[in-house]
Amino acid sequence: MLELEKYKGTIEEFKNRLKEIGVSLDLSDKRKEQSELEKEMRSPDFWNDNDEAQKIISKLNSIKSATDKYDELNDEIDDVEISIELSEEEDDKSFLSEIEEKIKYIDSELDSFRIETLLNGEYDKNGAILSIHSGAGGLEAQDWAEMLLRMYSRWSERKNYRTKILDMQRDTEGGIKAVDISIEGANAYGYLKSEKGVHRLVRISPFDSSGRRHTSFASVDVMPILDEEDEIEIDESNLRIDTFRASGSGGQHVNTTDSAIRITHIPTGIVVQCQNERSQHKNKATAMSMLMSKLVELKEREQKEKIEDLAGNYNQIGWGSQIRSYVFHPYNMVKDHRTNAEEGNISKVMDGDIDKFINAYLKDTINE
Repeated sequence: MLELEKYKGTIEEFKNRLKEIGVSLDLSDKRKEQSELEKEMRSPDFWNDNDEAQKIISKLNSIKSATDKYDELNDEIDDVEISIELSEEEDDKSFLSEIEEKIKYIDSELDSFRIETLLNGEYDKNGAILSIHSGAGGLEAQDWAEMLLRMYSRWSERKNYRTKILDMQRDTEGGIKAVDISIEGANAYGYLKSEKGVHRLVRISPFDSSGRRHTSFASVDVMPILDEEDEIEIDESNLRIDTFRASGSGGQHVNTTDSAIRITHIPTGIVVQCQNERSQHKNKATAMSMLMSKLVELKEREQKEKIEDLAGNYNQIGWGSQIRSYVFHPYNMVKDHRTNAEEGNISKVMDGDIDKFINAYLKDTINE
């Protein structure tokens, strides 16, 4: 059967792609390191230093994730190869649809795995702080910002990442003016850095009694969460620290003390704030961590005099600067303007299925 000959060639291609990924991973070294870390964890005094133990566990999980994925894909390729052989020996076409589905799955997983192994930027392995700001447009734009928060929260759930809202500025009418959220897990920053930019919504506004179509904008910014060794020295004399009463949705969530913290870095004009904890001390520590992340990002760009660059190339949250459009009317389509990646199932995207866009962007970046 011609189909089987074609599939045999595809299987050989898959084996070569997986082998290249193994070389990129330094697989034999990874397995050796995994074995050593597992041995270290079995030591009776492993938990004597809790912070060090957590670092080792995190490192082991990262390595194990890569080696397990490699082994899983290797097994999948072997299974499909066996199915092809059986189909050929028995001249049975009933396997073809199953073989085709598995080949599509493996092809997609190999692409994702390759991108994951090539996330080798200085902070790509780190967690991320994701910030969303609504553009002009009042309630409509603020509702769009809240929709994006839900989208990224659902994406994080799919990745088994831990999320935490650091600061949120709600509006009394509804929606979100701005929100900062930490997303912790392996490669979170490496993936999410592709989301920096202006996101555009086109829909019939539920807030317009005339049923007119509206266009709204929100900006997304992403910073790496720094490890202790990455943190930088900040001169306290360059900071203005303000305390204020945290806002909340009522009841137990309202803070009755001035525990929320706002820090302004005077030389650059960077402002960060945190109000998620009841403790002023904890809020200050989180805000300082956010400030360090932004200063490191600024330093990397080597444009310290231009704080506008911290938000990428989207100083105006509006027309002409969007990286992606989400169209609910007159048709359903999400389109990334940098890669031309498209998805017609907009509900799936808003439910957190955005890997198509992330992978397309990263693939283009890697291939440059």
